[in-house]
Amino acid sequence: MPASPSFTPRARLVGYVALTKPRIVELLLVTTVPTMFVAEGGVPSVWLMIATVLGGALAAGGANAVNMVVDRDIDSLMERTSQRPLVRGVMTPRAAMVFAVVVEVAAFAWLVATVNLLSAVLAVSATLFYVFVYSLWLKRSTTRNIVIGGAAGAAPVLIGWSAITNSLAWAPVVLFLVIFYWTPPHFWALAIRYREDYSAAGVPMLPSVVSLRATSNRILSYAAVMVALTVVFWSVAGMGVLYLVSALMLGTAFAVFAVAVRRNPNERTAMRLFSFSITYVTLLFGAIALDVVL
Repeated sequence: MPASPSFTPRARLVGYVALTKPRIVELLLVTTVPTMFVAEGGVPSVWLMIATVLGGALAAGGANAVNMVVDRDIDSLMERTSQRPLVRGVMTPRAAMVFAVVVEVAAFAWLVATVNLLSAVLAVSATLFYVFVYSLWLKRSTTRNIVIGGAAGAAPVLIGWSAITNSLAWAPVVLFLVIFYWTPPHFWALAIRYREDYSAAGVPMLPSVVSLRATSNRILSYAAVMVALTVVFWSVAGMGVLYLVSALMLGTAFAVFAVAVRRNPNERTAMRLFSFSITYVTLLFGAIALDVVL
């Protein structure tokens, strides 16, 4: 699709920013800084936090831009994504891809120069996984698309840890698994609302392929594993009582929302779970940072 000449320079700038999916990037980075606190055993260097967050934001933004190029055909068929910049013709697919590659190269170069090579490799590896494994392979071929593809969204905890230690350990791996198991319930809850969109686009997202009851069962099982992993993290990372109590309380609340979806699987209960899932991960990682500081 050619770019429309009717867009102002400001509208085009806004379109390029939208390619990066800023809200998703923001959520991913919420997990990075608290992980750095744990790795440091205290408050990390402010400059290192800024450098890591900026590099991670660029890497995630570049990945999201490539994803929009890949998905522009199905985005035009879905109500939720019908206003994305490539669908509207804000820029050409070629221009969007060039932008994405430039952003990704900048992310790698920035992380190498200001953080370390391991963090840069992890960031770019997450992008490659998101694009080639999730977007190009799994998303349109299996109901387990977001289950496996969600690994890319869990990478920021590894990047945050490696930024401090230039290595990996069991603690960030467990935290990676927490986000890995958080992602499917979070996304499936949203997909329940937009299941007709996915059906129209031919994307086998779980709620558009199986019953809402089956989807809610899967949500509950993943939530249970996620909560158990937050307790494992408490032990492996040597966290304190504040974190443990917070993790158990937040996990209980998550389970309550998931059970509500199980008992009455509909858009209303699903969107309540979706909204809380964002609050959950924000408060959980906030508790991680606060526990370390105190």
